[in-house]
Amino acid sequence: MTKYQAHRLAIAPMMDWTDRHCRYLHRLLSRHTLLYTEMVTAPALVRGGALHLLDFNPEEHPVALQLGGSDPQELAAAARLGEEAGYDQIDLNCGCPSDRVQSGTFGAVLMKSPDLVADCVAAMRAAVSCEVTVKCRIGVDDQEPRDALPAFLERVSAAGCRRVTVHARKAWLKGLSPKENRDIPPLDYALVQEMKRAFPDLHVSINGGIESLETAEALLASGLDGVMIGRAAYHRPWEILADADARIFGAAGPVPAPEEVARAMLPYIDRHLAAGGRLHQITRHMLGLFAGRPGARGWRRVLSEEAVRDGAGPEVIERALARVAVAA
Repeated sequence: MTKYQAHRLAIAPMMDWTDRHCRYLHRLLSRHTLLYTEMVTAPALVRGGALHLLDFNPEEHPVALQLGGSDPQELAAAARLGEEAGYDQIDLNCGCPSDRVQSGTFGAVLMKSPDLVADCVAAMRAAVSCEVTVKCRIGVDDQEPRDALPAFLERVSAAGCRRVTVHARKAWLKGLSPKENRDIPPLDYALVQEMKRAFPDLHVSINGGIESLETAEALLASGLDGVMIGRAAYHRPWEILADADARIFGAAGPVPAPEEVARAMLPYIDRHLAAGGRLHQITRHMLGLFAGRPGARGWRRVLSEEAVRDGAGPEVIERALARVAVAA
């Protein structure tokens, strides 16, 4: 498998969700899916010295660092730090609609400044040897996506970007919350597919509203190069990821049972607790491991109630697994 095949399926960068513990769990479920960090701001790394935000586990590869920012030189410096930390890819966030992101003049508001994005991409590419990619929306506010998106893609591709992920919704920077921006603006998969035909040399992945591997397979069959799944993969990780290596990547191998994955997390949990961490920092990402299966409610209840207690350890996982076994 080439390193680029990982782009066929990716898990979206999600603030407060796709931290290193979440990614470790997801990697146990799929060896090949591309994983992303939460967005890390370039100023936090370059001016704030918050290099701990770059920490990750070697087992997470292939893993991409998503950066937020709008200053080309600062992004270049942050990208360099990311490459030095060992990330396989550096992604520029041009899609997040939150107020905090807008106040920093980055995220989805950059859809209005394609020339600036091109300058950022060029500076980042000049600073690193790993791949620089862009995640964007189809447009923002009163932009007409059929005009704005191709103009945006033209500029970033001219700057040397070869891979983009398009969230197939417009973002409304005023009037909708970040949560509403994930649901209310209508999806336009057809426009993203049209962009792939218009830019055949550009690797185009699609994001937004994708709830199953069946939908991912259909989108790949339509001619798109990749699919990115967000909340569905977080809330139903086993359902989305356990069979992804076989179905999306054609990789042979056994499909791990959720019970096996839960127990495979135990050595990782032991290391985290020994380093002074708390159990719930990991188990909050494991709540959906049995989603849709007998015992899922009991599993969630035990983890939710017991993992937050002082001194909670791996025995909580075993008690939660006992609930699943009884239900089965």
